[in-house]
Amino acid sequence: MTTHLPAPIAVATEAAGQRLDQFLAAHLDVSRARVQELISQQKVLVNDSPAKVSLKLRGGEHISILGSAERPPLRAIAEDIPLDIVYEDDDLAIINKAAGMMVHAGAGAISPDGEDARNRGTLVNALLHHFSTLSAVGGELRPGIVHRLDKETSGLIVVAKNDEAHRKLAEQFARREVKKTYIALVHGWPKRDRGTINAPISRDPVRRIRMSTRRIDGREAISHYNVVRRLDTPFGKFTLVEVKIDTGRTHQIRVHMASLGHAVVGDVLYGAPREMRARRGRATDEGAALALPRNFLHAAQLELTHPRTGEKIALKSPLPPELQAFLTAVESDVASHLATEEG
Repeated sequence: MTTHLPAPIAVATEAAGQRLDQFLAAHLDVSRARVQELISQQKVLVNDSPAKVSLKLRGGEHISILGSAERPPLRAIAEDIPLDIVYEDDDLAIINKAAGMMVHAGAGAISPDGEDARNRGTLVNALLHHFSTLSAVGGELRPGIVHRLDKETSGLIVVAKNDEAHRKLAEQFARREVKKTYIALVHGWPKRDRGTINAPISRDPVRRIRMSTRRIDGREAISHYNVVRRLDTPFGKFTLVEVKIDTGRTHQIRVHMASLGHAVVGDVLYGAPREMRARRGRATDEGAALALPRNFLHAAQLELTHPRTGEKIALKSPLPPELQAFLTAVESDVASHLATEEG
């Protein structure tokens, strides 16, 4: 079988002075760490000779890529981390995940022995400690993981303990039979009390850590929102919304609500302010401010069919204390403001 290598890259004179790894990372649209792996394995030639990472280009060179970086298999490691297990049997478990916990480490985030600091504190690490067996369908980095929640999103997530359960649960997700309901607090007041956002989602071409609805070639993404409560507070207008999703794209609710101009509170990646200060002339302490160090997004309800028995499983998770405290703080300012006006 013939391997087709990419054509040599001609270095323009405008690139003179750039480091080789910086130039290739931008040209290939990959991380510098990935480029440095290629260079260290002598799979990058500059003018037909192996190059160093720190090489500074002069312009006019030609760069050849000889293949992909060779990586030993990666694995997750067990770690004694408390878990809020709300349901468990021989086939699956449902966890109430805390905000701040990654579901699993990324393939490029850990060393071959799994001991990188970034592979600490993940849900997978905790699962490996708490359960004797997990499904292997997702590979050694993602045992048991059928779907995901963002790091700063709390709430219910289902985990498969064996391969058969994993495959059947995955089929339910693919057929959109799993019902997922989220609670979010967003900035501003949506024009309508309910609506459907049907906007494809793809990775932002400029800021790669963000997702975007601006490109038509994205993957289908559908969210349905319903207004629970509108709040007019000294810190601005907010809306508590219930969101149900038909698809499970990366950052789906966050990017969909932001596309309407209503970013999730605390979600600075999609335009929410880091801090909310009281508006002038409103009844609250002068200079008062509110801040939420996580996203106000919580996976509150999960409904699915048991992969073995066929019985319906429906679970709910209340708002975690930090979100309830924030909502109480906002609503108490609403109450004090209204009392002052009426008095």
